[in-house]
Amino acid sequence: MKAIVFGGAGFLGSHVADALLRKGYEVTVFDKKESEYLQNGQAMIIGDILDKQQVADAVKGCDYVYNYAGIANLDDASTRPMDTVMLNIVGTCNILDACVEHHVKRFVYASSFYANSEKGGFYRCSKQAAEIYIEEYERKDGLTYTILRYGSLYGPRADRTNGMRELIEQAMGGNVIHCSGTGGDIREYIHVGDAAELSVEVLDEKYANRYIQLTGQEMYHREQIIALIEEILGKKLEVVYDGGEAELHYNVTPYTYKPHINYKLVSDCYHDIGQGIIEVMRLLEDESVEYL
Repeated sequence: MKAIVFGGAGFLGSHVADALLRKGYEVTVFDKKESEYLQNGQAMIIGDILDKQQVADAVKGCDYVYNYAGIANLDDASTRPMDTVMLNIVGTCNILDACVEHHVKRFVYASSFYANSEKGGFYRCSKQAAEIYIEEYERKDGLTYTILRYGSLYGPRADRTNGMRELIEQAMGGNVIHCSGTGGDIREYIHVGDAAELSVEVLDEKYANRYIQLTGQEMYHREQIIALIEEILGKKLEVVYDGGEAELHYNVTPYTYKPHINYKLVSDCYHDIGQGIIEVMRLLEDESVEYL
């Protein structure tokens, strides 16, 4: 079986590409730049999801298509609305057209909790719109899909926009952590490795044409995460909050708007969050590992 991962050079996409390879799939990574994480046995296509012919050629012969491409950062989307429309909606439709043309078995789309929310700005708008288009492709053309809504991801390969990495880096670099908000926000953290494994598991027929929620086993206040980091590092941290409310980010729950019911999928074997934090710390302090 052949699978292609659009956006497969990124944080989550690269882990999904690896998980597919471990499960025996022939894997192609499609991204705008060459993947730093490309494994033996993975093919690489450098391309643009806005190039319809390039996308169609890449999808040809594939059984499963994953889409992690586009703008994934809320703050970037808030200042780049037209880019967000083009990449997250038009780019997704280019991939959907290719899936229909080449009769793929399943299209798997990386959505977000924010698609259930009134928060998230232009990013949320683009995810909601893409989900509606995916449903219409299924209704009109019979394209089978699975839409994945991820919780707060953390782990290896995250860049400096990742919330967990930002906390850990500040803690390792000094004794003061600067945070937005008031500290009352709650997240369902999930290790990127667990999320990737579950993202392959959803190819089972029972997940066809469903919305699947992939989150951690528990919900954590940011203050709880900071306390855990303090315990691991063995030092007391001063936490300075800016006191403002994040306009785009939810504080407790994204479920202020519910167009669909989510089915939550969890793993029986998963990363303990404390061990996951230690893993990130080790990667950051090991100068021989380029952590991007």
